[in-house]
Amino acid sequence: MPVAPTLKDILNEQPGDDVLAEAFGEAQSPEPTEESTPEGFCVECKDQKAHVYCEQCQEDFCEVCGDMIHRTGRRRQHVLRFIAKEAPVDGASARSDDSHEDGAADMDQSPEIGDEPSSNGGISQGAQSAIMDSGAFSVNFSSQSGKVETTSSGPAFSDWITERAKFIPLRLTLKERKYLRLLEAALNVSEYTDKIDVLMYGNKTKRIVSQIKELCAILSGLVLASDYKAGQTLFEDKQFEDNEEFFQKIFEIGRRHKIMNPEKMRNEYGKLMFLLQDAQTSEVKRMLNLSLVAPIKTVYSVLEALGTTYVLEDEMVAVATREIVSLGKTRGQIQLEVKQKERAVEYLCKAYATVDCPAEVIRQCLYSIGDNHAYLRFTRDSCERMIGYLSSMFVPKRAESDDLSLAILMGRNGARLTHSHESQYHYVMQTLTLWREMLHDMFMLWHQTDQDLLASGNTYRLKDTGQGLNRVQSCPRVSKSVHTILHRTQRAVGRWVGSSMVHLGDRNVPNALVFIDKYNQVASILNPIVRVMEFLEGLERNPSSNPDAADLVERAHGGPAFAKKIILADFFRSAFDGSGADNFFDAGSCIDGRLTSAWNWCSNVEKKRYFNIFLLSGFVGFNGGPEGFN
Repeated sequence: MPVAPTLKDILNEQPGDDVLAEAFGEAQSPEPTEESTPEGFCVECKDQKAHVYCEQCQEDFCEVCGDMIHRTGRRRQHVLRFIAKEAPVDGASARSDDSHEDGAADMDQSPEIGDEPSSNGGISQGAQSAIMDSGAFSVNFSSQSGKVETTSSGPAFSDWITERAKFIPLRLTLKERKYLRLLEAALNVSEYTDKIDVLMYGNKTKRIVSQIKELCAILSGLVLASDYKAGQTLFEDKQFEDNEEFFQKIFEIGRRHKIMNPEKMRNEYGKLMFLLQDAQTSEVKRMLNLSLVAPIKTVYSVLEALGTTYVLEDEMVAVATREIVSLGKTRGQIQLEVKQKERAVEYLCKAYATVDCPAEVIRQCLYSIGDNHAYLRFTRDSCERMIGYLSSMFVPKRAESDDLSLAILMGRNGARLTHSHESQYHYVMQTLTLWREMLHDMFMLWHQTDQDLLASGNTYRLKDTGQGLNRVQSCPRVSKSVHTILHRTQRAVGRWVGSSMVHLGDRNVPNALVFIDKYNQVASILNPIVRVMEFLEGLERNPSSNPDAADLVERAHGGPAFAKKIILADFFRSAFDGSGADNFFDAGSCIDGRLTSAWNWCSNVEKKRYFNIFLLSGFVGFNGGPEGFN
């Protein structure tokens, strides 16, 4: 039996000795060794290729990590140089040092809060060009033609749509829509989360398996009732695991439908993802003896499986997938565009149809790409409209009047931030720009959310986050993409006000599902405001179209032009003031807190003195119907 050391032994201990460890036979644990960084990769994240070298740190970083680490403090003064690319394999000579002076130039960092931004935002010309060739900066939507067009300096349309097609979900067929209705009906009556996400004794794995089998049994019964012959073929003389492919297909249909229609399946989708999340654990898989998860079908994956991805390189794809917008067009122009689109679709179907890839599949892929353009116009373009209103109606240097000042003070009117008019202007501008970039890449973020939630080794913890029990799970793929988008936005705006903290996998944003749901609400918040602005612009152009409303706006708010500024000034102040969190410590200017403040403004809009203008424009709520209007 070990003898405990005396006080004298402990006091006389020499450096390097461990009296307690010797007495109780405990081996001294070795110090953890740092994981070695693969050659040519970033020393910070260790999974991205290095693009810059810091002369002071004497280490290589990827572009995102390099800028994030050197944003503040003395590290802002460090000199970062681009790492020269390796010579091509075919023996082509590398460019001379003189030919890439811009690429080897020091990477200017964005100024600290309160500093005046430089004329180019603190970014070298080469870096600024690279930013404008990526994300939403590289794509323009033409409201006249309805086409999505890349900028002159950006990638070709065929390259852009080929890359984006990897994340565009395939439109459902008629048969798949029938299965979708059955899935929604089964999930609607399921009490899966009520019985699984609770703190109770007992074997949770057995409860999960029981609930999954119950839901699959309901699905089987509904399929059999809707189509007896199809149900008989599927389930007669077969075991549960024999229908693995059928269950994978029907669950994949639900996940694919939700990505393209985020306003649908609001209650059912959470049950579906949590059920599949549990079904991915090794214990449940072993007891079920099958897997319920299949990859989501995208335009690119379908064409790639059939060997016809070259369809996307045809220039007629831009015409065949454009959205027909009626704004400012005559009936003849609209009919002409419809015929041009139909002809382009038929041409592509006839020109590229094969035995393995029938014309109907190509048509379905083209319509899916068209759905992508409609999604971008409905979601991302609302951010662009608000950015346009901010830049055209407000000047960053000074406020037009006290009523139109964007300045906020902590503690006044619920604000938890203190910004001058100029700082708030830049704070709102960068936030709207970030939201636009997020919505532009939303399909990619959806796919990575799906992968993070359903990754086999990515377990979760059931935890009380202050808003009930939530599944807290890490989000490595989503986190990497969000930080890349944030980095791109920071370099584009040149000046960053507030925090760059992104909450993912913590009590504020427990998992990727909560994250994706939050940013899907941006369009629901901004579109109603844009519609109110359009209503006031209509009154401003032609007051006789609605004389009673025009008279009310004139008497109560000083006319449509001034009413627009009053509404926007209040929104840009109160929707970006750091309010809305459960407590003071969770509020602020972090990336997620900016959206929380906007939600808080929406909940108080009926108390605003200009709310009667919202009602006159047809507003019924931010979640009342299409765009919140009747």
